[in-house]
Amino acid sequence: MNPLTPAEIKTRLATVPHWTRVRQALRRTFEFPDFATAMKFVNAVARAAEKAGHHPDIEIRWNRVTLTLTTHDAGGLTDRDFDLARRCDRLASRGTA
Repeated sequence: MNPLTPAEIKTRLATVPHWTRVRQALRRTFEFPDFATAMKFVNAVARAAEKAGHHPDIEIRWNRVTLTLTTHDAGGLTDRDFDLARRCDRLASRGTA
């Protein structure tokens, strides 16, 4: 899979408004009412990532979960990153967390 061009990245960023581009990655911090809810979200993300074969870096700080997405094999952002970002947004908004 080839990395997206700067123009493609700009277009796709509009589809994930809560995510920030940090160099060649996407990053978002989710905040939950407590640790248990944060961990439920992490487990749901893990299942989705495993199914997609695309695994984020995950940082857990009590009720805050920061996800960082990049396609290491491609050396930058690809559609896989944006697809998983949208999936994570849906998991959080559905209360899966």
